[in-house]
Amino acid sequence: MYVELHAHSYYSLLDGASSVEDLVKRAAELAMPALALTDHDNVYGAVRFWQAAQHYGIRPIFGAELTFSDDSHLTLIVRNDQGWRNLCNLISLARFNAPKGDARLPVEALDGRTDGLIALSGCRKGAVPRAIRSSNWTAALDQAKYFRDIFGKEHFFIELQCHHLPDDDQLTYKLAQLAEHLQLRTVATNNVHYAERERHTLQDVLVCIRHGATLDHSAHWRRVNSEYYLKSAKEMAQLFADMPEAIHASADIAARCTFEPTFGLQELPRYPLPDGLTAGTYLRLLCMEALSLRIPDPPEAAANQLGYELTVIERAGLANYFLVVWDIVKYANDNGIRCQGRGSAANSLVSFLLGISPIDPVTHALVFERFLSEERPTAPDIDIDFDAARREEVIQYIYERYGHDHAAMAATFVTFQTRSARRDVGKVLGFPPELIESNARNADHHNRGESSATPLPTFTGDPVRWQLFEMLTRQLHGFPRHLGIHNGGFILTRQPIAHRVATEPATMPGRIVVQWDKDSIEDAGLVKVDVLGLRMLSAISAAVNIVAESTGAAPNLSDLSPTDPAVYAMLTAADTVGVFQTESRAQMQTLPKLRPEKLEDVVVSISLIRPGPVQGNMVHPYLRRRSGREAVVYPHQILEPALSETLGVILFQEQVLKVARDMGQFTPGQGELLRRTLGKGTPEQITEFERLFIDGAAAQGITAETAGHVFQQLRAFGGYSFPKSHAAAFAVLVYQSAWLKHYHPLAFYVGLLNNQPMGFWSPAVVVNDARRHSIKVLPISINRSMADCTVEGECIRLGLGYVSGLKEEQIQRILEAREGHPFTGLADLIQRCTLPRPMMENLILIGALDEFERDRRSLLWRLGEAHQREGELPLAYQMHDLAVKLPELTRAEKLQAEYLLLGLSPGDHPMSLYQDYMRERELLGSRDLAGMQDRMQVKVMGQVVMHQSPPTAKGHHFITLEDEAGMINIVVRPAVYEQFHQIIRGAPILIVGGEVQRSDDIVNMIAHRFETI
Repeated sequence: MYVELHAHSYYSLLDGASSVEDLVKRAAELAMPALALTDHDNVYGAVRFWQAAQHYGIRPIFGAELTFSDDSHLTLIVRNDQGWRNLCNLISLARFNAPKGDARLPVEALDGRTDGLIALSGCRKGAVPRAIRSSNWTAALDQAKYFRDIFGKEHFFIELQCHHLPDDDQLTYKLAQLAEHLQLRTVATNNVHYAERERHTLQDVLVCIRHGATLDHSAHWRRVNSEYYLKSAKEMAQLFADMPEAIHASADIAARCTFEPTFGLQELPRYPLPDGLTAGTYLRLLCMEALSLRIPDPPEAAANQLGYELTVIERAGLANYFLVVWDIVKYANDNGIRCQGRGSAANSLVSFLLGISPIDPVTHALVFERFLSEERPTAPDIDIDFDAARREEVIQYIYERYGHDHAAMAATFVTFQTRSARRDVGKVLGFPPELIESNARNADHHNRGESSATPLPTFTGDPVRWQLFEMLTRQLHGFPRHLGIHNGGFILTRQPIAHRVATEPATMPGRIVVQWDKDSIEDAGLVKVDVLGLRMLSAISAAVNIVAESTGAAPNLSDLSPTDPAVYAMLTAADTVGVFQTESRAQMQTLPKLRPEKLEDVVVSISLIRPGPVQGNMVHPYLRRRSGREAVVYPHQILEPALSETLGVILFQEQVLKVARDMGQFTPGQGELLRRTLGKGTPEQITEFERLFIDGAAAQGITAETAGHVFQQLRAFGGYSFPKSHAAAFAVLVYQSAWLKHYHPLAFYVGLLNNQPMGFWSPAVVVNDARRHSIKVLPISINRSMADCTVEGECIRLGLGYVSGLKEEQIQRILEAREGHPFTGLADLIQRCTLPRPMMENLILIGALDEFERDRRSLLWRLGEAHQREGELPLAYQMHDLAVKLPELTRAEKLQAEYLLLGLSPGDHPMSLYQDYMRERELLGSRDLAGMQDRMQVKVMGQVVMHQSPPTAKGHHFITLEDEAGMINIVVRPAVYEQFHQIIRGAPILIVGGEVQRSDDIVNMIAHRFETI
């Protein structure tokens, strides 16, 4: 019997060429009872490896191949819990001892960290075989003795490999001699890098990508043959026919590896408690004190709900967890950092009372079990949005409060998608760069690796090469390329984190990441706190500060009563550019039909424009019922309490739980298990829930046909549904941002512009929207602009930060130089503020020096006279004595420069240049289109400001055009898009012919053809 003890998955980044699941599946097909995963210096795939092993019925053995400071390798296998802790510690030490993305372990770090581990001497890069290959027998003996002594004779094996390389036989023979000399056992491995032989070409490509080389120039990095696949016991026995003990040793080692990962809640750092109180009693005390403060005259239902939640929290051992999260939020509030919780935590009254969530779940009829239940062992997740501009303060507080050994952020894996795969594979195959880029741009990035791009023209005559390109890009799709850092997922532990999972430094200084992504963290049952940055909170904070500066009083948005008719009238009019979550094209189409009048309507609006309701064809039925054009009906009368708030349509995740409760007689906790199973469960699991649901309905006299129909509705919708709690938390920000836009538009727009990129629209669209609200946007001024945009009278002054390429230190240099007195002219600016000549040219081109002279071309000429390179001799003649008359920049040239260097224009809209052109050709603008009747044939023209191809749109493409007066929404059917896609994707200004589509006050245009100017 043979067990592979040295295998690399694609988590050996840009080296392994098979997923964890493929390796385990192949091992099961080969009837291996176990398999070891030994990726390079990481345990990235450990959780997925364990899950795959459970699925395929083999035993997972955990390990890693460590890299030492001298670049030698050692294979480590975990025997028990102590071995896992030691492995994670060693990997962490290696990662922190090398540049980001690399690992180098000082060999002395092994001392005291070898218990519970079995060491194999490694591949050809191992210290022992490397010394033998260098004919240094003494060094090989010394290295082997060191590992034998530090791991123990029973736990150190000489590793033998045979890949049919020229010196394999000699190396194997000498390694066996050394083992005999030191009375050590040998073990055979195959240094697996892919599950099946056919993947060797992809492995070559990965190596080339890692080294930035082509296949033709990478032979010295690539493996010379395809022998590094997962081989059967028979194949390995044939390779080592004269050393059967090395084969048997693999099974012996596997039998000694009994470690099973402990999944479940980790112990969090203890929150410091007042004397005599436990975490549970202190949490209860805080909540009881807050109950009457946050809910005046709390109803009996609120008190009962609080008691129930606290009981569940204490039984789950999560009281300390809530206190830790409360501590983080309290720090933010005490330091003026705007924050609020969202997601499923908003279902919890405890979260509301602690100030974590802004939503009272009792008032909004939310379901606590969507967040936490006794039936669901999965750890809860609390997501908190913080002012993005100040989130780093919160992150560093967590590190300082709990220590870098006890706090780390979740990882993410940046994976190859269609375009990135095509680019990298094209480079490896030596395709010309311009054709690679063209091919990648034209690829459909929603196709999950399937090709939809046209062949590279140069190589269409070489079908074999093209087929290789297509095969490799498909295989590469979804592979992890490098490790990233999660937006804000924090893991906190009482014991050092490296006892549970290895860690490594993040790219950003002062941050540490664990080696698992959020899915592995969740599957392992670890509690995670999401400390997320939300730019809308930054924009709101900035706007509030501006209002406070101008009026002397900052509005308290938390105390706003969300009942102002003027705010809802603005939302109904779809005047929502910049308004959180309601500014998209789809929202602007929905709001006039929805006609929101209260916060609950905003909650519905946010939830409607989601994949679940769109794919489930629930948007239009809801809107028709709301307007009275369709009767409100329920699948069964027993579901009216659960579905009345959404007029009989299932819209929220919480309603899945309520329907399961009312018709299927599920407990709320069982309902949450059902919801999760509908999203991620197996067909067998879903079928079992369906049986229980129908049985529960039958107990109430409901027919199996009716219950089955309702369950199918849940099945179609449950996996894509949106949590009402999430939408309710976001609705608070919708109202706050809409209120600011209505009552303090100047501050609102400045806040938006200073916190880009954000939201649906570009800064250019935000500026144009401000102008349509009678707010003048002033250009960059070398003497008046600050780094950020500012309020100047009743206008917005653009900030220097908008100038492309102008660095932060250069901005600071400008501000410091003009502190004493403003710049008086070009020569004074050059003398007092030494900026690179190209940057001076950019400042002139965007009008930042217009206050000195409005003729920008003449200023550029004078800059050329005055701005000599360092050490350059003056010209022999004086250029300024010559009479040079230069034409001024035209309006079009100024606009072009401003869009190129600022991404927007503080002056004219680009479409203002085409008024005569449009009039001559009878082309309509947004104002004209608004007055057209349904089904009229028209031609419009505008600047492209948005492209959309939502996965739920069945191939339809959406374009938004803009002019001075507003926007034009274009709907492009699949056949039309296919015919005109090159014009559509390539032109900044489009002429569109088509048919008007009018529905109530909403006007769209169905495109039939496209032209460009």
